[in-house]
Amino acid sequence: MAHYTLVYGVRLIPEGTLVGADECRLKLKNGTEAGVTLHTIDGTIPQLRRALDRSLDAFFDLLPGAEDEDREES
Repeated sequence: MAHYTLVYGVRLIPEGTLVGADECRLKLKNGTEAGVTLHTIDGTIPQLRRALDRSLDAFFDLLPGAEDEDREES
């Protein structure tokens, strides 16, 4: 089974105060860079939890190059 590093960040701010979110850049060991797109979700804390769970599920379902066994829960 493949091993990965999950790059992840979370910050809660009052709804309506965000004016922009830029892409994060990762510097990889081989000298290249990779982008991390930042996403936003609005709602109450329970709504945010549910939406985040769905978003993470979709991320892993659509992960390019991952084998089915890599996606299975252990």
